[in-house]
Formats: sequence, structure tokens, C-alpha cells
Amino acid sequence: MWVSPRALFLLCIVVAIQGSQAQPPNIRRIELQRQDLAFPGREVIQVRVELDRGAAFGRHKHPGDEIIYVISGSFEYEVEGRPGIRLSAGDVLFVPSGVIHAARNVGSETAVELATYVVETGKPLVVMGE
Repeated sequence: MWVSPRALFLLCIVVAIQGSQAQPPNIRRIELQRQDLAFPGREVIQVRVELDRGAAFGRHKHPGDEIIYVISGSFEYEVEGRPGIRLSAGDVLFVPSGVIHAARNVGSETAVELATYVVETGKPLVVMGE
């Protein structure tokens, strides 16, 4: 079977992106939907995020705004420029574009949230560190 060089190149990019966004086994990020918005260059992405007991997702930022809704469990969030905040089921949090933040599960069960991102199309969703 013949594969065009362009198709092979695109496949390599996808594999590289997936590998660069690898996550620890005690953290699961499940993309639920991704849709272009009516605003050119913007998309919305919804992700179910699950952190096992004691798991932490390190300092990171996004190329757009993040809206967090806690489904179950307890999270502690550190958002640059604000005091730490503890969130439980039913709580919400807004993280502005480009703001460094981190989360960890501070409860006794798996913590689950729905993260909704309104971000620039084509940019990596998560940028670690800084």
C-alpha cells in the first residue's frame, strides 16, 4: 500500500503531539468534544479530568480561558496571583488565559472535573512548567 509523503508527515506530527502530552497513569484527561466557534481562530474543548487520590497535575497554562466544574471529589488549586483554593463537587473556578495554575486531589476518592476551554485554534492545549 502506497502512502503519500504528506500523509506520513501528518501522521508523524500527530504521534509526536500525543507523545509530548503524555500523562501519568494516575491522571486521566478524556476529551469529550472539540468544536470551532463562530469567532475565527477560536475553538471550545471539553475534557473530563480525573485525578486519583493524592495525584497532582503540575504548574501549567492554556492558550485561552478555562472554566472548571467539579463533578466529584476534592481538588486544591493554586492559581498564580491568588491564594490557594479548595473545590468540591458542585464548585466552579475560572482560570484566565495564560495564567499558571496547578491542581491536586486532596480527597480520599478519585476527583473528577469537567474542564471547558475556549482557546486559540491549533495551539497546544496544555503548556507545562514556567
